[in-house]
Amino acid sequence: MADRAAEPWYPTAAYLYVLHLDGLALAWEYLRRHPDYRLDWLRRHRRPQAAQGTAHRWGLRLLEDPALDARDAHPAWQPGHAAMVQLYPDEDPPPDALIFAFWRIPGHKQLIHDGKGLALIARSPGHCLRFALASGLEDGMAVAYAYRGAAAPARHPESGLALACAKPRPTPAALLELHTLQALDATLAGASLREVAEGLFGTDAAADWYADGGLRSKVRRLVRRGDALMRGGYRRLAQLPPLEKGRFDADAKRP
Repeated sequence: MADRAAEPWYPTAAYLYVLHLDGLALAWEYLRRHPDYRLDWLRRHRRPQAAQGTAHRWGLRLLEDPALDARDAHPAWQPGHAAMVQLYPDEDPPPDALIFAFWRIPGHKQLIHDGKGLALIARSPGHCLRFALASGLEDGMAVAYAYRGAAAPARHPESGLALACAKPRPTPAALLELHTLQALDATLAGASLREVAEGLFGTDAAADWYADGGLRSKVRRLVRRGDALMRGGYRRLAQLPPLEKGRFDADAKRP
């Protein structure tokens, strides 16, 4: 059995950022690992006319660099996601109207054009804010906001703007995503199930490895889950409709 300890997927510490990702960011983490997506990214300069159509097949407005993880990437999903709060100038503001105060929005802020309009992403530990900025909105203006979904998101006490929060203590669901991504990377690198178990849970835990053991079943489920999310399941995380069967016959291996 090969020594995998020096490989990038082996140290769990490299995946700790996953514990603070929301659904959109997790969707990107799975998509960017798809071999066909990575190939499309490399081919984008050869077929610039078809690049947008290629992006649409993956559920994106524009192709994003798969070498960037969710901390640095800015994938523009289509259509707009429920986590994206839409901000508009308030044409008839009340006396206590919310004010768009760019510098009071907490976190590291990045403005990007997603192929359709201007978007603002602000990240801080445990938090991620995503805004779609309407044309004409300027700093200091009274602002109205709209969002998709059944429940209003929480508000930040200073900015008054919608805030997506992550719990400071990892939830079981967050740990599941961490282990799934680590297991997926391991299998893409050619690791065996037992090697995956050693990387995720330690050599002591894998010492009693046997065919019908609980650990082997757990690792097998993680590997299958990761592969399924990479090959199309990420669309559910990004709130995209599933692809229709036979829609892209020329790309049978695509998600």
